[in-house]
Amino acid sequence: MIAETERLIIEKFTLEDAFFFKALVNTPNWLRYIGDRHVKTHDDARAYIKENHLKSYDDMGFGFYKVLLKEEHNKPIGSVGLVKRETLDDVDLGFAFLPGYEGKGFGYESSVPIVKMAKTSFGLEKIVAVTMPENMKSSKLIEKLGFTYEKRVKPFEDGKELLLFAKSL
Repeated sequence: MIAETERLIIEKFTLEDAFFFKALVNTPNWLRYIGDRHVKTHDDARAYIKENHLKSYDDMGFGFYKVLLKEEHNKPIGSVGLVKRETLDDVDLGFAFLPGYEGKGFGYESSVPIVKMAKTSFGLEKIVAVTMPENMKSSKLIEKLGFTYEKRVKPFEDGKELLLFAKSL
């Protein structure tokens, strides 16, 4: 377990999370705001978890984590975490939830301990968060977490312009 809140448990992804991860990355809001990760099968999901999440834990000491809802028998409902992208100068905070769990405060509740860990466990002095300009809910959550808008960036191959927010720790 990475962290625990009143309603949530946050823990590392494992290869056994492939079915959940496949469902998460193919939700309408993930596809719209984050992008298609081409995870269409159970094997695709296992490979993605291994090549991204598990590799990040090994290489960086942190990564994306699954978010479990205690009141539903620790059902996985989303993901939150930190990633160091080659195209951004600082470590990036990200989050995503299954459709039935969006807008219920789980993004904020799960992000608070991750932001705290960025400083206390990983020694980071600054983190960033990026989102599409039209994703107002994400922008509001990022600002609620204490991030401030810095600039527009195009960090990915698709060339889409994103809003970059930053927070000093």
